[in-house]
Amino acid sequence: MTHSLNPLIIGIAWCLAWGEGREPDNLSILQQMREALRQGKDVTDTEALKCLLQTVDQGNNVSEIDALKCLLQTEGLDFPQTLADLQQLTEQYPTLWTSKIGLVYGGATKIKGYVFESAKLPEIRGASALLDRINLIDLPAFFKCEELPEDFPECYRARQYCQRVRRDLQHKDKKLHSLWDALIPELVIYSTGGNILAFCPTAFVPDLVNLIEKRYTAETLTANSCAVGESFRLLELRFGLLDHPIEQTKWLDWYLEDEKRQTNPITIAYFGQVKNGQDWKELFENRKNFNEITGKLAALFQKRRNGNNLPDRQRPSRRYPPMFETHPYLLRDEVEHRLAIASGSLFPDEPWFSDALARKRIVGQRTKGEGSRSQTWWTKNSDWKWQLGQVKTLWNSGYLESWVVKFRRFIEKSHYRDRYYQDIPKQKIGEARSLTEIGNAGNGFVGYIYADGNNMGGYIQKKLKTPQDYRRFSRDIFTATEESVYHALGRHLKPHKLNGLTGDNQHRNGAIIYPFEILTIGGDDVMLIVPADKALAIAKTIGEEFERILLEGEKIQGKEDYRITDSAIISRSQDCHRYQGQISVKPSQCKLSMSTGVLITAYQTPIYYAENLTNQLLKSAKKKAKQLKKDYGYHGGTVDFLTLKSVTMISSNIEAFRQEALTKQEKGKPKLKLYGAPYTLHELGGLIETGEKLKQSEFPRSQLYQIRSLLERGKSTTMLNYRYFRVRLQPENQKLLEEYFEKAWCDAKTNKGNLAPWMSLPEKDGTTTYETIWRELVELYPFIIETAEQPNQTEARLP
Repeated sequence: MTHSLNPLIIGIAWCLAWGEGREPDNLSILQQMREALRQGKDVTDTEALKCLLQTVDQGNNVSEIDALKCLLQTEGLDFPQTLADLQQLTEQYPTLWTSKIGLVYGGATKIKGYVFESAKLPEIRGASALLDRINLIDLPAFFKCEELPEDFPECYRARQYCQRVRRDLQHKDKKLHSLWDALIPELVIYSTGGNILAFCPTAFVPDLVNLIEKRYTAETLTANSCAVGESFRLLELRFGLLDHPIEQTKWLDWYLEDEKRQTNPITIAYFGQVKNGQDWKELFENRKNFNEITGKLAALFQKRRNGNNLPDRQRPSRRYPPMFETHPYLLRDEVEHRLAIASGSLFPDEPWFSDALARKRIVGQRTKGEGSRSQTWWTKNSDWKWQLGQVKTLWNSGYLESWVVKFRRFIEKSHYRDRYYQDIPKQKIGEARSLTEIGNAGNGFVGYIYADGNNMGGYIQKKLKTPQDYRRFSRDIFTATEESVYHALGRHLKPHKLNGLTGDNQHRNGAIIYPFEILTIGGDDVMLIVPADKALAIAKTIGEEFERILLEGEKIQGKEDYRITDSAIISRSQDCHRYQGQISVKPSQCKLSMSTGVLITAYQTPIYYAENLTNQLLKSAKKKAKQLKKDYGYHGGTVDFLTLKSVTMISSNIEAFRQEALTKQEKGKPKLKLYGAPYTLHELGGLIETGEKLKQSEFPRSQLYQIRSLLERGKSTTMLNYRYFRVRLQPENQKLLEEYFEKAWCDAKTNKGNLAPWMSLPEKDGTTTYETIWRELVELYPFIIETAEQPNQTEARLP
């Protein structure tokens, strides 16, 4: 071997050479082997390879070449067509069948319940940052991931903290020394998106899964987590789950013998339904791979998460959540009424904190870079200290890096740098500490944005077949998600100088801040808060940049993993857009996309209420994306939004509100939808442009609201009044509305007429529904900036 290997192959080789015991024959030789493989050196005649061959040989007559194939070429084996071919593989490469490797999967569960347990932003921010630290740093630290800076940059920046994590845990349990020796960074498949998937030597599977769960409990006290693990034969990494003995495996030829076996409901549920032009053999091969193994772990994960004790596994039960002692005559915190142990005397309302709540608050303060003076309520109070042996020590919040710091690092390397900072020294720009400050940049209103990936589950099932596929996919998605947010914030926002603040925030007047709050970026989902007037533009850019980054990453890799290559699907998908205006349609060519929910509301709106509505909007957008994919083959993103002027505007869920209050149908008349949401990304761009032109047209505000109130009276009444008010405008303003609203949105489908302000929507039953974007335009009117800056589409991209 003269070429470097991908890290997972090195990890597999390490596990096999370690063996199935808790101690290897010679650890130093294994480390030499690993280093040689990492550097791509020829190890054929080295002592390390001889040790490795002796470990995997297990007494069989296997040549060195065959053993190397067992270790390094599992992904290149041809798919056996019959059970006899499969058996021949086990005889030709017995190591593939006799050797086992451990696989663990775990992470946080019920994340929203933990993060949004408190209604205050500092504690929500701290809860999210604490989980991010555990997911991105603490768990990878078990594997010494700081040794691979190119693959784990977060761990590399926190390398001293990673070493301390292992040292502190080993101080509590001396047995962990052998676990640290057995774990190397090449074993980690992925550790993003709130979960970790990694290989390990089989003897350490129970220790590792227990340690993952304990880490969440030890650091957060109340967050839910779950981890499971299993040992698999090396051959199963390539061909999925196999029975033992191998002769009992139901292989491809068994299913092909009888067509009834292929059409059995159980078979269809497991392998899928055959589509036009598809061979059942393809379904079988798509299922029998590494994806089947991860499916088994997912099933075990769900069982344990639900509180079931798995048989034949001696592990602590998850049936009982963390319980905290309470007393009727003692003080409690304001959130879950847990026992309070000290007060935050430096805060205006002097709240009492439980230990779990205090950890969220102190992490929230640290991530926002608040000075050490504001943290003395925690550091100087002996009540927070834990008894460890003979010494009381304070819980350490560990290494924390806020999303703003990461955003700043991105901006420094991007083409946004000079335009974003302008003449403001970056050292003078701080982080927004409250919704009040973000709202100050949006005239008292903020926008909640919640985005999540589309088509992810189907893509994983059909396209990811090897551990390397999972590794690449997780990194691609996390990078695309994170950078799409940074692109959107860098393009549409700029530092804001606080002014006009009163009360407890008055001392912050004059401070310059980054006017946004990133609650979390995990895997394929995003939660952030931005000024209201930029919310829709930011949501649109996140969706567009997510697809662009994935497709441009393909060019670098020379692959087409995410690109839609069928020109017929691309062409047909353009028919779904209702907007036919000046903005040209960019075909959706990416198999993956993002749907987004956006809530525009006053900064005083309770966060728990805003989060609930934003989540409903996201579900509505995803439902729209799924329907458009089914009807038109559209794979792009969608956005649903709502402008909430008062907290009591919606007392039920959004879907019920729209059905009952915004949908009208009288007997013998067509159905009227007084709203147009959700929108595709192309439609959202048209909506933003139409809103800008509407404001330029100087349409009287009172007439805007009058037309909106007339929508309920029917199609003809609204059309007549719209025409009446429109012709009273100046000729140049009439032309704006005609070009950017009427022709762009309201042309009739069957003739050359115009339905403004209505759009016709043919239904499958032959009827026609009429919908309008006028209500959304009126609600967005106060947040539209007439001289909106249009991003330069020809600007250079990041290298």
